[in-house]
Amino acid sequence: MSELPLEAQAAPAPPAPPKAGRDLKAAIAVGLALAALVVGTVLMDKRAFMVVLVVAIAVGAWELRQALAQRGLVAPLVPLLVGAIAMPVSAFVDGPEALVLTYGWVITGMTLWRMADGLDGAVRDVSAGALIALYPCLLGGFASMLLAAPDGERRLLVFILVTVFSDIGGYAVGVLIGRTPMAPTISPKKSWEGFAGSVLFCAVVGAVSLPALLDGPWWAGALLGAMAASTATVGDLIESSIKRDLGIKDMSHLLPGHGGLMDRLDSLIVTVAPVWAVLLWIVPPASAS
Repeated sequence: MSELPLEAQAAPAPPAPPKAGRDLKAAIAVGLALAALVVGTVLMDKRAFMVVLVVAIAVGAWELRQALAQRGLVAPLVPLLVGAIAMPVSAFVDGPEALVLTYGWVITGMTLWRMADGLDGAVRDVSAGALIALYPCLLGGFASMLLAAPDGERRLLVFILVTVFSDIGGYAVGVLIGRTPMAPTISPKKSWEGFAGSVLFCAVVGAVSLPALLDGPWWAGALLGAMAASTATVGDLIESSIKRDLGIKDMSHLLPGHGGLMDRLDSLIVTVAPVWAVLLWIVPPASAS
């Protein structure tokens, strides 16, 4: 039998791609940096976190606008970015009524701005703008209302913990034992086993963090965590549906190992409003008790 050429014998096999499909080292480094930035500004000063929140919402809105523009859905940029700043700020200052009112003014502004450029495609473009103004701008405004409470820093930390651990639990369990696809046509790598891991991790984190940070009952924290895992998963699937429809993998390439900022905000944006409402009911702010 003839031997293979030396070059063929020496050629190493190509490394197998990681099961998660990402640069894990870069993802961990960026994730830790983002966590340090968010938690640091929350603990430092409410105004510092508001700056981070407004920038994050504006960048997320810009990313989603750029992605939709690839399909000819061009939302008016200037009124959209004004709204991305105005909605979280108005929510922080005056609460939910101001947030909804600002959303209405933003839609009006985008309509007038786009009509000034002509009517051809105006409904299409304004509709795209209305979607972006809702997600992430209006929903992101609920994070401002969490922060605005007298104990807002602790409320925000509970929200961040029960949401972030959904990704951690889902990733860890999904990589280890994930077998049953949850939504193969939308997110092929998301499994029911990973979802169970998300629920378990978030329930434990909620049961610990709610009593520790807000003096709430542990069982309510566990239920809050399980709810957050569910809404965070819905947020992931919504984002995946949008990207799959647009034919893109990531919203942008801003964050190494993660994709775009919206690829990290998706679960948070959908979860923050339910967490705000449930915390308002379970643990009313000190001034309202």
